[in-house]
Amino acid sequence: MSRPFSAFRANARDHRAGLLVAALSAAFGVALVGGVNVLGAYIGGSAMGEHGSVQLAITVVAGIFFVVAVYVGAIVTTNTFATVIAGRTRTIALLRLIGSSARAQRRSVAGEGFAVGLLGSVLGGAAAAVLALVAVRALVLTGVLPDALYPVLSWTMIPPAAIVVLTTWLASWVGSRRVLAVTPIQALGAAQERPAAAVRSRGRLAVSVMLIVAGGGLLTLGLLLGLGVLAGLGATLATLSPYGVLVAMLGGILSFTGIVLAAPFFLPGVLRAVGLLVGRGAAGRLAAANAVRNPERSSRTGIGLVIGVTLITMFVVAASSWQQLIHEAAAQEPGMYEGADGVIGGTLAVFTVLVGFSAVIAACGVVNTLSLSVLQRARELGLLRALGFSAAQVRRMILTESAQLTVASVLTGLVLGTLYGWIGAQSLLGTIPGGGLLAPALPWPFLASIVVAAAALAVLAALAPTRRATRVSPVEALAVE
Repeated sequence: MSRPFSAFRANARDHRAGLLVAALSAAFGVALVGGVNVLGAYIGGSAMGEHGSVQLAITVVAGIFFVVAVYVGAIVTTNTFATVIAGRTRTIALLRLIGSSARAQRRSVAGEGFAVGLLGSVLGGAAAAVLALVAVRALVLTGVLPDALYPVLSWTMIPPAAIVVLTTWLASWVGSRRVLAVTPIQALGAAQERPAAAVRSRGRLAVSVMLIVAGGGLLTLGLLLGLGVLAGLGATLATLSPYGVLVAMLGGILSFTGIVLAAPFFLPGVLRAVGLLVGRGAAGRLAAANAVRNPERSSRTGIGLVIGVTLITMFVVAASSWQQLIHEAAAQEPGMYEGADGVIGGTLAVFTVLVGFSAVIAACGVVNTLSLSVLQRARELGLLRALGFSAAQVRRMILTESAQLTVASVLTGLVLGTLYGWIGAQSLLGTIPGGGLLAPALPWPFLASIVVAAAALAVLAALAPTRRATRVSPVEALAVE
């Protein structure tokens, strides 16, 4: 047990973002458990408490929120460890040169992941338990929740934290797989990305297409089940209608995983096209070319922002569509949904806090990946300086890359998030009395704020490390390991 923690301490600086993601993921799960307990007690005391389906829906939604948060945290952690390994290529190669095996190095990195997950879960879970108590009290004092006894703390808060430890360890194991390909001869080089041929393999493409097709099919099935369209085809399908959202959730995870795996095939081209539009001159042309020249790096940084925008857009569109569905149903069946507005307000207030956790998790991944990618390009930036590029031109190139990253990733994330959010809302509540098929509810002010926040995040994440990198003289930069 001491070996993982000793390796973690030796490389603690590399794991700050991973530690924060693990802590936030655990806090998210613990907060969800507390939130479900509070909402269950609140809805049970309202007029809608007679409808068990509403409480079941809240529990299902909370479970989906946690699964999504753990999934996002796992992807962020995988990307983080892959980026860290790219920067440690020379160190790992030197250890290989003196006799260490690739598997031993991978076990060491995975051990660091276990330490990150355990420490982050303990810190995040404890903080969330305390904050849950404070938040509920604040909601009661402000009148959002009625004064009552709410069972916030329970033993069910332990499993979410344990799941985060497991997924963080697994994510670090997956993210460190490239350690197996590091050879002793690479000790003579520096931080390296794999060539395009190694990233864009036929096997990867086949798996990506299979996941996207299977996920798309499940999304469609979940939507049809949630709308009750298939109920007339048999008693079995009729009994599965309440579980349409679970089918859709599985479809969303599979399809999005396929999109993440397929990113090196389509995202560099999109980034290059956007870069040619937003950048002019030598710096702009070079920024556009970098997206294709390093497909692994460009897709890894781009997909991080896609995850964040997709996640937030999905929650915003799902909440707005869910609210619209309830209002439409209440208009059709006014007696059945008495007091619906109060329940909607309280539910959205709690879920807004939970969405904030997910947003921060995704943002941490974007900032860390972008920052590490820029810092690990010290030799590349030094070579450009030695060839005649000024510090201002280098900064302009990096900012142009951030601009093309923002445009391409935000557009992709908005489309995916809107689709996933709408299907999620329809598959969950499409069959409630008075409900039905509705167009996606698009809260434009929120979507506009997502675009602005994503742009600011991408630029700021690259600005500080770029400034540090360009302060180093070309000779010193070329000597960086």
